[in-house]
Amino acid sequence: MPKAYDYDLRCKVFEAIELNGMRPSEVSEAFGISRNTIHQWTLLKAETGDLNPRPVGQSKPNQKIVDLDAFRAFVSAHPDKTQAELAQLWPDDISERTIGRALNRIGLTRKKRLTVINNEMSYDALISVSN
Repeated sequence: MPKAYDYDLRCKVFEAIELNGMRPSEVSEAFGISRNTIHQWTLLKAETGDLNPRPVGQSKPNQKIVDLDAFRAFVSAHPDKTQAELAQLWPDDISERTIGRALNRIGLTRKKRLTVINNEMSYDALISVSN
């Protein structure tokens, strides 16, 4: 993500517009920034009263299933249901993918088989097949 313009530059741009009476198109050419950027800064100043850039960072994902203990109880009450069926039975309107992410958070997988089937072919059988 690109870095925000410095606060000093923002102040100089607005000083040129408000005190010197320059038009935004002239200021954009003089400072080498787009008119849209100046317009966005004008909206920011009207909204917040200052020209400081908005904080940038990752927001927390909106999790629709927040009570994992209740979800564990729900899943244990319906152990034979698929994700689609669990999504239909859940009180809120959620997707199958949301159910899948919640199952992953509580440590359950979508796999139905609990054991891995090992290949029981013996070494002698391999030799007889290759000959």
